[in-house]
Amino acid sequence: MIWDLARIGAGLPFADALPELTAALTAHGVAVVQAPPGSGKTTLAPPLVASHVDGRVVVTGPRRVTVRAAARRLAQLTGTPLGELAGYTVRGERHVQPGTRVEFVTPGVLVRRLLADPELSGTAAVVLDEVHERGLDSDLLLGMLAEVRQLRDLPLVAMSATLDAPAIARLLGDAPVVDSEGALHPLETLWAPAPGPRTDARGVTREFLDHVARTTAHHHDEGSDTLVFVPGAREVDRVVEQVRGLVPGAEVLPLHGRLAPREQDRATGEGRGDSSRIIVSTDLAESSLTVPGVRLVVDACLSREPRRDAARDMSGLVTVQASRASMTQRAGRAARLGPGRAVRLVEEAAWSRAPEHVTPQITTADLTETALTLAAWGSPRGEGLPLLTPPPPTAIAAAEAGLQALGLLDDAGRITPDGEAAARVPADPRLARALLDGSRLVGSQAAAEVVAALAGDLRSDDGDLDRLMADLRSGRAGESARWRREVDRLVRLLPSVSESDAHDLKEMRTHAHDLKEMRTHAHDLKEMRTHAHDLKDMRARPGATGLVAALAHPGRIARRVGDGPTYLLASGTRAALPAGSPLRHHEWVVVADVARADGRVAAGTGAVIRLAAGLAREEAETAGAGLRVREVRADLGDGRVTAREVDAIGAIELSSTPVRADAATGAGAVRRALKTQGLGLLSWSPAADGLRRRLAALHHHLGTPWPDVSDEALAVRLDEWLGPELRRIATGTPVGRVDLTDPLRRLLPWPEATRLDELAPERLPVPSGSRITITWPPHDEPSAAPVLAVKLQECFGLAATPRLVDGRVPVLFHLLSPARRPLAVTDDLASFWSGPYTQVRAEMRGRYPRHPWPEDPWSAPATARTKRRS
Repeated sequence: MIWDLARIGAGLPFADALPELTAALTAHGVAVVQAPPGSGKTTLAPPLVASHVDGRVVVTGPRRVTVRAAARRLAQLTGTPLGELAGYTVRGERHVQPGTRVEFVTPGVLVRRLLADPELSGTAAVVLDEVHERGLDSDLLLGMLAEVRQLRDLPLVAMSATLDAPAIARLLGDAPVVDSEGALHPLETLWAPAPGPRTDARGVTREFLDHVARTTAHHHDEGSDTLVFVPGAREVDRVVEQVRGLVPGAEVLPLHGRLAPREQDRATGEGRGDSSRIIVSTDLAESSLTVPGVRLVVDACLSREPRRDAARDMSGLVTVQASRASMTQRAGRAARLGPGRAVRLVEEAAWSRAPEHVTPQITTADLTETALTLAAWGSPRGEGLPLLTPPPPTAIAAAEAGLQALGLLDDAGRITPDGEAAARVPADPRLARALLDGSRLVGSQAAAEVVAALAGDLRSDDGDLDRLMADLRSGRAGESARWRREVDRLVRLLPSVSESDAHDLKEMRTHAHDLKEMRTHAHDLKEMRTHAHDLKDMRARPGATGLVAALAHPGRIARRVGDGPTYLLASGTRAALPAGSPLRHHEWVVVADVARADGRVAAGTGAVIRLAAGLAREEAETAGAGLRVREVRADLGDGRVTAREVDAIGAIELSSTPVRADAATGAGAVRRALKTQGLGLLSWSPAADGLRRRLAALHHHLGTPWPDVSDEALAVRLDEWLGPELRRIATGTPVGRVDLTDPLRRLLPWPEATRLDELAPERLPVPSGSRITITWPPHDEPSAAPVLAVKLQECFGLAATPRLVDGRVPVLFHLLSPARRPLAVTDDLASFWSGPYTQVRAEMRGRYPRHPWPEDPWSAPATARTKRRS
């Protein structure tokens, strides 16, 4: 077919850039398009590319709703049924025919196609849309396709709405950049900050959402549509409810990723009525999705970004200030068709403080799935793969360790056969592992049902996963239809395993390959099944839900602590059930979703359980077999090491018996205690504390080779300076009996140590003949001056203030009365004798007549005695 680009692009600003894009593809086979939202690049670039290649063009869009909308729009403009010339594929839904020329897909779909067929056979060209959003899969696709282009001639177009196009062009081998300015209509920007905070520890405040609704109602014009941006689906629903009460004549519609396709289509323009509309949306409508008819944008100026909390084994979305690029794109939606207005619900000063661009997900998100994809592609940890931003070493190492514990990667980071099977499942690798293992334990259908619910991020109002599963199965849940389609798809992905095979241990070993790979520490498949008793019974029990969830996240198996709502997770962190949770009577649960929260909500733990299922102990032991340990654990408490032999699932102790710690185990306990609680656990004698202060001052003023004696530095060198004492404490010596003076001396540099008393003496001689102890500043305030507290009469005749540390540091004198109360503080004795001393003498000579107060302190003999004794 010859595409009628003139008709398709009528009225679209990007039509003017088509000749330049054609020239770039003809000459180089690759191009980077930079064009603002709404310019028509998503509509025009794919058919242009299709007209220059023989075969199918695959176009990625960042979300399912944008993919569906783009395909329908192109089909409508070409006057053809959906799927004939233009179609789409998203998870669980496909409208494509053999003759489809342009296929819109989500980035994850294309990633899996590449893993299955690295040459991307049958694809004539690829268009990557909205790469500026810096999603994980989009970033990976840029690098993967750059490598594919080294193997075959694959035309590639990357499209961005912001100013990162040059970086993308460099990554693609200095690809030509095609710029399109788009339509420039006047845009009025208004600022309407809320009187109170936008967010608190629980998320976006109800007061701020009420402000969003009131501002929308105040500015909405009956003659045009309004687009409102809030950060998440919960906020969308709240604002929609409020606005419907404030603007009764308008059609108020939500737009977010959890809506059914038909509801999303209503918001994007299909089937709209005659009344004005108010669309309340997440960032779906920011750049990659067109909502027609909008002349007013109300922007909460907030975004949701993924964050990984490694310490608590939590991942989730957090609410943050939107970037300037995002706020610009949102505002631009109001000026596509003509003059528009944008109302930003922050102070104008917040604009300059906002980050310039969106944060790349690869720098903040959980990288477990990314690490598996990289290994499947043959680039473990991303090594050698051209990426806009490399994965952070700590995050990718943690992800790799998790995949190795699941048996999906080997010790070198290469993918295992089980990893290859998991990579074919379009879900988080932990869920894929649970699907594969769970199908053998509880049956394919039951495992797929739980995994589909978890992968779809489905929620229960009361946080009970078992109740959510019951609602989904009965059709009471609003997501039941989509969930059922996903369940069917997951079942089809599973290998064909008969029910009798699921009971056969030998057959399970065949499919698991090797339990050591499947679970790093589960050395025997029989041990993993020991506590299941009867797999047939287990499939019939409600605990099957919890078992499958626990297989996905064994580190989130949790046991109640005491009688309250707090649970200890196998990972070692604590989380609490919300008030009134139906799960509060369970001793064991598996936590499917956990989030940060303030102490009021989370019983002081810092984390609240948002979705969980009850577990029986035997199910916890089955799923947690890879974390099962029998070992001696030691703790440092009350100044002494105590040890216990424990049987545990991770941090959850099943039983313990007091034993005597060996040196290595006890020393490990001391190290852990010092790491978590600080060196204050040690007993610092006055001599040890004084030496530490002197060394801290020398390190601060002279640097190397004088040692850093901060808590952090000493903790790093613990074995070097405290090794013998660690062994003594580990085998029973109380901490209080260990003097740290000699251990600190082990850090002294030689031969410089011979000058220690010269550079930082313990005492200083004064004219009276006394040697006064110097008070050196605390080790964590080394820049402060050393202090000499001495009776004033002992310093008569001392004109020059002594300077220590090679003359760099003056001594600060605290001149004391005969009762040893401060009379003056100075580091300039000459100035003191010449001035303030006269007033001090006048005030003190009558109060202390037995002590000398000469008119001339320069020539008077210094003394520590009274007049008579002198």
